[in-house]
Amino acid sequence: MTLFPIGSPHKTEERNDRTHRAHRPAPDRMMFNPLPQALRHQFSAIIARTLSPRGVIVSGLVLTLFGWTLCASVLIESRRDAYNHAVENARNLMLLIERDIARNIELYDLSLQNVVDGIADPDAMALPPRLRDQVLFDRAANGKYLGSIFVMNEHGAITIDSGATPPRRGNFADRDYFAIHRDGHFHGLYISRPYASRLRNGALTIALSRRITRPDGSFGGVVVGTLSIDYFRALLHGIAVGRQGTAAILEDNGTVVCRLPFDPRMVGRDVHTSPLFTQSMAQREGVLAGAAAIDGVRRIYVYRHLADLPLSVDVAPAESDVYAPWQTRAAWFAVLMGIFSAIVMTGTLLLSHELRRRQLAESQLYRLAHTDALTGLDNRGRFDTVIDRETRRANRNGKPLSMLFVDVDHFKAYNDYYGHPAGDDVLRAVAQRASRCLQRPGDHVARYGGEEFVVTLPDTDAQGAANVAEAIRRAIAGLGIDHARSPYSHVTVSIGVATHEAHAPIDAATLVKRADDALYRAKSGGRNRICEDGARYESAA
Repeated sequence: MTLFPIGSPHKTEERNDRTHRAHRPAPDRMMFNPLPQALRHQFSAIIARTLSPRGVIVSGLVLTLFGWTLCASVLIESRRDAYNHAVENARNLMLLIERDIARNIELYDLSLQNVVDGIADPDAMALPPRLRDQVLFDRAANGKYLGSIFVMNEHGAITIDSGATPPRRGNFADRDYFAIHRDGHFHGLYISRPYASRLRNGALTIALSRRITRPDGSFGGVVVGTLSIDYFRALLHGIAVGRQGTAAILEDNGTVVCRLPFDPRMVGRDVHTSPLFTQSMAQREGVLAGAAAIDGVRRIYVYRHLADLPLSVDVAPAESDVYAPWQTRAAWFAVLMGIFSAIVMTGTLLLSHELRRRQLAESQLYRLAHTDALTGLDNRGRFDTVIDRETRRANRNGKPLSMLFVDVDHFKAYNDYYGHPAGDDVLRAVAQRASRCLQRPGDHVARYGGEEFVVTLPDTDAQGAANVAEAIRRAIAGLGIDHARSPYSHVTVSIGVATHEAHAPIDAATLVKRADDALYRAKSGGRNRICEDGARYESAA
């Protein structure tokens, strides 16, 4: 038995690196199959985090965000499909209109060219008027929506009229379709701006004219054919462009020839300053989106300039019509996703709350199972787990392990004299002071039973353990709790110290027994002292 003087220093000595390496486990045993083990640990950690209350909430948010992202991607693709379908449908309608106009104007132009050629033939012009007209004017001039074909002299007066013999009177030198040929600024087929015809009671009309050139190259007049705006109106009337969609035929100078829905006031309107029209002149065909200059409605304009003709055609479905089904679908998606998100988040919050409640209950159960209710320290069962783990670690790492057995002196006499409530207060005070004397995270104190406490000191040699024991003894004596039945007149403790120096393996039960034996000797020696176990574990070898 060894008694330690009061006030000795508390110092833990480390073994040198050579001793540490000598007790290190073999590499092949430590590193056996590391990759699968690491993966299992990582996977287990991920599962644990996911199933935590916070992990469940994060998972719910991720699931909701994924659902909204998927929904948004579907809606974006659906909107793109709606746009592409509208453009394709508009392009098909535009091509039908373009081909019809091109074919009819080409046929009408052939009739005008036939008149120009006939006038240049003296034999044809020498025929009687009735026969001459039959030679000059073919049946194309009698087509629906086509007006009379006129031959006008160099002064703008009608000299030959396909619709009347003798020709109707009138002078049209002021018309653009006459002046442009007279002034020599244009050669070929000219298409005029829309105008109210004098010979057709003000009906909206466009004129197609060709120059008559004399053999000497001088201006000899024009051949003019008229085409009713009703032709374009009828052509556009049958197409489906939606409630606010439009279709239009325009001249390259920005003049509106006809527009769907038809409005006589729109015929002849100049839109050459419109940004959309300006952009459309940059390419022969294309697609533009923007607000119309006429009514401000946003539309998708699919346009094309007719080859060899000063005309362009556009079909423009309104964006509101194009995207109306998509908007309905998007609204339903939003409602369904809102319901889905509400269900997911409600379920997530309820599950998180339940997990938190269960974790709290498990934590309370754990504390009840491992904590001493009176002192708040770990109980005997928890101590058994700790000492078993530390002895195995000490055997594995080759480092010292110490244990203290602390017993309150004359505690039964204190209870008998002061009562059990006072005794409980003493145990709580001893537990608090003993805990405060431990400075390292790895040190552990627990209530062993009754008035006995145990302290586990990993990586602590005999001198360090004795220093901790002395600090505990002094701290408890310093409480100054009166104890009339003690020879010291105040509450004191006796402490048994046992240290395993790692010369050979030791088990937890042996270390506990050695500490208990040391405590017995301290109590036998007069109490209020510490005693180190004098035994040394020797290897059987």
